[in-house]
Amino acid sequence: MNPRRWDFISDHRALLGVKRLCRVLNVSRSGYYRHLAGAGARAEREAADRMMVEEIRSIHAAHGGSYGAPRVHAELQARGQVVNRKRVTRLMRVNSIVGRHLRRGKRTTIAVRSATAVPDLVARDFTAAELDAKWCGDITYVPVDRTWLYLATVIDVCSRRVVGWSIADHMRTSLVTDALEMAVAARGGHVGGVIFHADHGSQYMSRTFAEVCHRHGIRRSTGRVGSSYDNALAESFFQGLKRELLHGRAWFSKTQTRLELFRWLSYYNRRRRHSSLGYRTPIEFEQHLTQPRTLTLAAA
Repeated sequence: MNPRRWDFISDHRALLGVKRLCRVLNVSRSGYYRHLAGAGARAEREAADRMMVEEIRSIHAAHGGSYGAPRVHAELQARGQVVNRKRVTRLMRVNSIVGRHLRRGKRTTIAVRSATAVPDLVARDFTAAELDAKWCGDITYVPVDRTWLYLATVIDVCSRRVVGWSIADHMRTSLVTDALEMAVAARGGHVGGVIFHADHGSQYMSRTFAEVCHRHGIRRSTGRVGSSYDNALAESFFQGLKRELLHGRAWFSKTQTRLELFRWLSYYNRRRRHSSLGYRTPIEFEQHLTQPRTLTLAAA
């Protein structure tokens, strides 16, 4: 029943009487008195909801307004809150707290169909049981005033961590080789056997990129021409970047844009929670994955 009816009865019972009001409104007196008996518990729930909404708003703001209910719920749990996800979803809906959504944008890939064939070693399977088994990468653009910056990334498929990136005002091959070299350095220089998956962009199909991969023992892999699903993990990462950082903002300084990209990439690795990682961050997931081995070596 609508609580407003019970409130109406309470507001007018001194003048008209509970019995008459219940008869007119076609409700039972027992139901009204049960409503009165539960007033204290309802007040406690409402107070608890108000406190929870404040914390939800704090989390939502701390992550740039990008988190929806699942990630907000994971963050609350990480803070020690015992709360049901349905409650978080309800409170966010009632209080108009929503994460960001973004339609797909255009691609920057210029496919090279005549290049030497590179096999597809991933076959749309963007999962890995261990670190440095599969990497994937791609390029996206960031409009800055009347020009562009370009971002190339290398992502570990297992942990979703961005292990390498490069930002430049051009799309030459060095954009992607610099990102790959950073990833190799981040993993200690020993990455022989790792699969690197990309699309058929001219940078990834170039002789220079192939030579860098060969020098480090990296196995190249590409999907089909024109299929975004064949590099879905890299596509998903850039959609998140555009939704959470770039959407709705105007950029006028390349220096400031580089700084904001660097900050977001650090945030992504260290603070942003991923549903595919059990709502852990990439760094947390890697630490969890390597901890048993570290403890075993220490015990030995």
